Amino acid sequence: MNTLSLVGGSRLHLAQRLREVAANTPAAYFGIVLGLSDLGGAWRAAALAWHLPIFVAEAVYAVAGAVWAVLVVLYALKAVLAPDKLAAEAAHPIQCCFIGLAGVATMLVAGGLAPHAAGAATVLFGVGFLFTLGFAVWRTGGLWQGGRDHGTTTAVLYLPTVAGSFVSATVGAALGLADWGQLAFGAGLFSWLAMESVLLHRLLTGTEKPAALRPTLGIQLAPAPVGAVAYLSVGGGAPDIFAHALIGYGLLQVLVLARLSPWIAKAGAVPGLWAFSFGATAMATAPVRLVAHGDAGAIAVLAPVLFVAANGLVLGLAAMTVMLLARGGMFPASAGQART
Repeated sequence: MNTLSLVGGSRLHLAQRLREVAANTPAAYFGIVLGLSDLGGAWRAAALAWHLPIFVAEAVYAVAGAVWAVLVVLYALKAVLAPDKLAAEAAHPIQCCFIGLAGVATMLVAGGLAPHAAGAATVLFGVGFLFTLGFAVWRTGGLWQGGRDHGTTTAVLYLPTVAGSFVSATVGAALGLADWGQLAFGAGLFSWLAMESVLLHRLLTGTEKPAALRPTLGIQLAPAPVGAVAYLSVGGGAPDIFAHALIGYGLLQVLVLARLSPWIAKAGAVPGLWAFSFGATAMATAPVRLVAHGDAGAIAVLAPVLFVAANGLVLGLAAMTVMLLARGGMFPASAGQART
């Protein structure tokens, strides 16, 4: 009887812990999948450009897929077991934008699966695309109604339309839908240009961003290099001035963010730093793809440096995440509000 009681108590404790973890899983954690998936893409490009082992790319994609699967389960459980927390997240002026990453992450996982199971990848891409498009339209419609606090204008506003459109273009092209991908690229490009001025105006004229929100500046890096990857995907990949221009603007963002790194670091070791991973890995992927297409000169010099830097950043973020998991810092009760 005592043994049965212990087993029953242990199961009850595990169920309660799972409920707590699911309830405190923010949508922002799907950003981890973005960084890992695009690192896998960088390694696939490196296998073409420099004949590096392709199994590294597939291993990274496998890890990204595993993280995605865990987060999908946890977020589904959150919707069932803690709908009040999900509703609060959806109503939050900053946290809500991260919800769109669920669809973006799904499309990127589909891109990783594409060379191995095109049919399954197409279905997965379709699910992710429809979720991303639906959320982007819903969220953009809300933004157009106004009534926002100026202080909540952060780079997370790029996520629903810009990130969603560029990833739709990239993965769609990989699945043979380059013509549709070109439409998505246009949606992402002009959404980025329109939003960029709004965000820069906030940074230049608003109050200083609080420490907890500073990691969101990592998203500021993403549009140019992610757009470059999308452009190369839908346009055939040949080097041209526009691809170089996008990479050049991305490099400027890298330098500005490096200058701000001590100021951003005041946020501490937080999962929100994964916001830098998608832009950083795309910053590596685009030049390596160009090298694979015969680009030389400045791009050939920059590509290995950016590739090594992106790998180092993701490894550092992964080590930080393991440390936070060990310390119980990934799913605290305040995760839904604090982990931006």
